[in-house]
Amino acid sequence: MDCALVGAGSVAERYVTGVGESSLRVVAVCDLDRDRAETLATRVGDATVYTDLETMLGTESVPLVVNLTSHGAHAGVTRACLRADRHVFSEKPLALEAETAAELVRTAADRGLALGCAPENHLADAQRHAHTLATDGRLGTVRFASATANVGRVDEWHDRPESFLAVGPLFDGAVYPLSLLVAWFGRVDRVRRADALEVWSGDRPEAAAAPPHVEATLEFVDGPVVALRASFYVDHRSREFYGLELHGDDGTLYLEDTGALAADRDAVTVRGGEREPTVAPHPQSRRARPHAAGPARLARSVERGRPSRAGARRAAHVVAVCEAIGAAATGDGGPVPVEDGLGGDLGRRASNGPPPVRPPATAASHEGGSTIRLPPIGFGCSRYRGDGEYVEPALGAALDTGYRLFDTAELYGNEWRLGDLLAGAGAPDRESTFLLGKPWRTNHGPGHLRQACEGSLDELGVDAFDCYALHWPDAWAHRGELRELSTLPVTEQEQLTFPTDETGDPVRADHSLRETWSRLEALYDDDLTRTLGVCNVTCPQLARLVEEARVPPALVQVERHPYRPRTDLVEWCHARGIRVVAHSPLSAPGLLTDPVVESVADTAGVTPAQAVLAWNVARGVVPIPSTTSVDHAVSNLAAARCRLDDRAVNRLDDLETPGVER
Repeated sequence: MDCALVGAGSVAERYVTGVGESSLRVVAVCDLDRDRAETLATRVGDATVYTDLETMLGTESVPLVVNLTSHGAHAGVTRACLRADRHVFSEKPLALEAETAAELVRTAADRGLALGCAPENHLADAQRHAHTLATDGRLGTVRFASATANVGRVDEWHDRPESFLAVGPLFDGAVYPLSLLVAWFGRVDRVRRADALEVWSGDRPEAAAAPPHVEATLEFVDGPVVALRASFYVDHRSREFYGLELHGDDGTLYLEDTGALAADRDAVTVRGGEREPTVAPHPQSRRARPHAAGPARLARSVERGRPSRAGARRAAHVVAVCEAIGAAATGDGGPVPVEDGLGGDLGRRASNGPPPVRPPATAASHEGGSTIRLPPIGFGCSRYRGDGEYVEPALGAALDTGYRLFDTAELYGNEWRLGDLLAGAGAPDRESTFLLGKPWRTNHGPGHLRQACEGSLDELGVDAFDCYALHWPDAWAHRGELRELSTLPVTEQEQLTFPTDETGDPVRADHSLRETWSRLEALYDDDLTRTLGVCNVTCPQLARLVEEARVPPALVQVERHPYRPRTDLVEWCHARGIRVVAHSPLSAPGLLTDPVVESVADTAGVTPAQAVLAWNVARGVVPIPSTTSVDHAVSNLAAARCRLDDRAVNRLDDLETPGVER
């Protein structure tokens, strides 16, 4: 869509940086300063330069105007463009008075025009990641939040600070946390209390028309009470810049920067229950959301025939909040109601409302049907030796860090420990986790398989698995029930799980894979599992199973690492919509000190373990590393952010070593 830029200052430079990668084409630039307009126009190609808005609107038929003028000019420019029947995307704030902001939204609605406003920070990666973690139940009811907007001394870092000083830190900086909180929680009901400090580092600047430091307590209609600070005095390089912390009954979440355009690895920290806070790394590689994404998104709404005004309604409410804070701070301190003159819902009641409902996992068809959705990396719960106490810190950290796939099994003996954590304070809701369970090979027989499944579900405290997968395709003799295995002496564990004859060989049971699978299908029919899977199979075994099964496997789990990539099996599964999970992805002897692995890791700027995990992700395989280290749990999940190039992936592929054993 063709667009015009009004305003050619420093913020306009940021918008044109991303225009070339968007669907927008800048055909006109307007600014009172012709030199600035011409400089910007040369960056976008053949744009026509104007110094008068009315002339530009009368000459150009461009459908979209991007308003990048100074704070105080936003409302007037937007009004003129709307009255000329142009769609408008405005930099923040939409206006400086609630009544004016509401008028602009109504004008756009009356004329059927799209109207958007920055910041759209709720759509950026770090904020969306924080929102996901805040809505999955781990925090409980969020009753209090603290937010900062320490803009700093604008005369020290901006060549034209007058516009900032005229509107103050509320309308310039506080709009970032406020826009995010409004997107998450909806409307602010009232300003409970507010105060302003006339504190300056020197003489009061001549352009200053608003207090440089404001603190307020806000109460949402359906959300927490928020303590907000916005300051031109507090240095923007201090510990808190645009930080936000949510405090719930069961945990806390900290977002480092509400205005960030990209998600750094350590942008979000979570604490659940009584556990220590841990970084929750963003599961995708760093992707900056360009400033041009806002107007491009607005343009798409116009092209679809549904011109959006949602962003403007949210921005108008933020203006009303800032106005109410100012009234309280310069008056008797509050309370002051927030009235935006628009009414209606503003968006998602995210953190205090019901958790999002995940549709049931669907079994994959051997003819290429539906495929279950899995996170890029899961957590393996296979450390079961001894009393098991040492696994609990890592499991708890895995919950807080943001793992969503937990690979469990009877053999591991710690299902009850994971169940206790899932039922305790600070755990995500059931529908936010994918639980993969496995019966041990001594429980394939009639009755035993069902008993194993129901026992595991009971230990986990859940009604059904997301996937229940045979741990091994072959069966061994039954030696008793396997409940809370990790509490038993190791010798007793071995006797129950590894039955042997007098020569030390396994005592096998006469249960074919097809017979055992039919018993699994009965569990599926009875809603004890949403999908079925199988582990440690060969490609011929899997092909026969898929051909004969009434409910085909949706998931296959095998040992997979660069020494044993299982390429044929992975490709066979992917061609049929079957997900592949890699157990023991880091356990091959010598793998993490292999010169090629170290070289790939060094080039990518990650650890060897992260490089191997990222290699699995690159091939569409979900690795499930197991660890008892909190630091390794965080580092392993962060590997999902690493994107190896084709050469690096191929180098690791070439490490295949036939016959290698762990």
